[in-house]
Order: sequence, then C-alpha cells, then structure tokens
Amino acid sequence: MINAMNRVYIAMYGVGLGHASRMLLVANNLSQDATIQFSSFGEAVDYIKMHGFDCFSVPAIDFGWSADAGFSIKESVMKLPRNFYRFTAQLGTEGRNIGNFRPDVVVSDTRLSSLLMAKLLNIPCITILNQLKLLLSPRLREFSIARVFEEGLGEALGKFWKLSNAVLIPDLPPPYTLSEQNIWSVESIGNKLKYVGFMAPKPTINQEYVDKVAKLLGFNYNKPTVFAHISGPSATKIVVLNKVMEALKDNDRIQFVISEGKPNGDTVPRKIKNGWYFEWCPVKDEIFAMSDLLIMRGGHSTLAQAIQYGKPVITIPIENHGEQLGNASKAQKIGLGVMLKQKELKLQEISDAVERVLDDSSFENNAKMLMEVASKLNGVENIVNEAKSYF
Repeated sequence: MINAMNRVYIAMYGVGLGHASRMLLVANNLSQDATIQFSSFGEAVDYIKMHGFDCFSVPAIDFGWSADAGFSIKESVMKLPRNFYRFTAQLGTEGRNIGNFRPDVVVSDTRLSSLLMAKLLNIPCITILNQLKLLLSPRLREFSIARVFEEGLGEALGKFWKLSNAVLIPDLPPPYTLSEQNIWSVESIGNKLKYVGFMAPKPTINQEYVDKVAKLLGFNYNKPTVFAHISGPSATKIVVLNKVMEALKDNDRIQFVISEGKPNGDTVPRKIKNGWYFEWCPVKDEIFAMSDLLIMRGGHSTLAQAIQYGKPVITIPIENHGEQLGNASKAQKIGLGVMLKQKELKLQEISDAVERVLDDSSFENNAKMLMEVASKLNGVENIVNEAKSYF
C-alpha cells in the first residue's frame, strides 16, 4: 500500500526519451512507497503517460536541428530569446506545480528550473546529471574564444547545480566514465559529485521468451543479429535510419532489426529484406539480448544499456551534438565499438563498420569487461535510496 504521506516530484529534460526512460525506472521503484508526479515537455510527456503516471507539461526548451539531421548552431542561437522566455515560464510553472504538490523531495534530471524552484520553496532536491556543461561542436571548439565560452558557461552552470542536496552521476567511475568530457573539467561543482552507476535497466531477460521472439521474427542464431536503435529528436532520425537500412538490406550474412523509437507508433513490424522495421519496438529488451551488435546514437542511456548487456556498438552521434560526440568518442576509446560521423555518411562506411566489429573479437571482449564493471553498481537503486532518505 502506498504511503500517501510520501511524495516525490520527478522533473526531467524532454527531448528524446533517454531521460524519461531512466526516470521511469526510478518512479517504478518508488511508487510502492510514495505518490509520484512527473514534469516534462515534448514527446517525454506522452511516453510517461503511456506508462501510467501523471505528467505535467511545461514550456519546451530545445535546440535547433538542421535539415540534414544535425545539431544547428545557427538555429540554436536564433532560438535563444524564445528559450530564455520559456525558461522563465518554466520557473513560474514549476513553482506552482511543486508548491501545489508539496513533495518531500524533488528529483531533477537535467532540469535547472525545477532545482531552482525547489530551493526557493525550501524543498530538498536531488539532481541527476551526465552533462555538467554544454559541449560545443568540434568545429566551434577550434576557436579559442569558443573554448573559453564553453568552460565559462560550464563553471557558471556548475555553481547552480551545486545548489542541489546531492548531484548523482549515472555513469561508471573513472577511468570508464562515458560522459567524461561533460563532467571532469568543471571545478565549480566541487566535491558534490557521486558516481552511482548506470540507470539502464538491469538485464533480467527470460531466455525462453528471447527464443520465442527470435522465432516470431524468423531469426536464426547461426547468423549475427544487428539491432539499429536510433532515438532522439524526430528531425534527426529519418536520414540515418534510411541509410542504415540501405546499408544492411543486401548483407545476407546478417539479420537485423531497425527501431524508429516513435512513441505511440505502430508496434507491428514491417518486413524488409533480411530484417524488420519497427516504428515502436515492444520487445526492445529481448532484441538487445539476442543481438551481436548494436547501432545507435551517442545518447548516454542507450550506450549504458549496451554495456549492461555486454554488447559492442557502432555509434552515429547527431552531427554537432557535443554531448553525444563526447560519449561516442569515449565508447570508441575504451574499445566498446566504432564511431561514425553522420556528416556525409556513406553506405559503405556503415557496411564496413558492421563487418569490422563482428569480425574483431576484442570489441565483444571489451563489452563483457565493461558489463562486469557496471554490474557492481546499481544506479536506479542508489538514486531510489537517496530519494527515500528524505521521507
């Protein structure tokens, strides 16, 4: 029975589904002991409601995306006035929402407005972050003034994040931290950081059910299975999805699944040559488990899940997206897989990368080693325990 006296307000960034999916794991673990109220924007709102929780919708803050599926500096700069207005609107909305809900604790996943309102209302706030600073694109970082701006903004944001009662990093401790470029160089946060481990769901897959899914898809375990799970803002996905599908469809050596990650999309897959195409994949975890290789963006949550399953990866981070580029670069550095650049990505590059990772056992061995490191930390459990300490 839920203790109605315990109340937790969970606010998360709403672009893509990475933040929403990991906070849903926290909510599911807390829901036996507390009433949960979510707050977000964008497609995350529908995603949370689809899983049975109430979710306030707040004004959306987003970056600009170009027509070729990349992060657009120009569009993002043009959006600054609107985003500043929406941030101030978020402050007002969150102040009313938190004040009316009266939680014991606010859990903020990369939402500064929720942290500031919690502190103003004298309510404890736990912040979940895998990005302390906004990484600029590699092209911009070639200019010294841009690097100074990046560092200065990071230090300024660090002072705000430090207002949290606790700053929890859902990542592996050094030297395996995926988000090292976003975290390690920010000095203003002081000693507030605590590495709690990944928030990706622990693999608890029933092999019998995995076998059933494989049979339904007509897959043969004698062939390598490749799972292309491309998530993120809708404007950035379609170009990459189409290129991956074109690159893989004539490779008779493999069998593959492509997932568009479209909330409320059709759950019935469409048959394509050598594989299947899902708008929304209801058996994502089972396909993760049966796969020999994962193709993904550079999102932190998805990379974390790949490590949890001990699977090597090919990453295609969003063009000019500093955080994803940093995560993907670190994944390649620690031998988890290969990073491809989205700009002018050729079909042959994708095909060659697939062959390379499947044929070189070192990628699989490194993935298994990282899985062992990750298994010793439970990010969801650690965050849940931190939240409960305020009941």
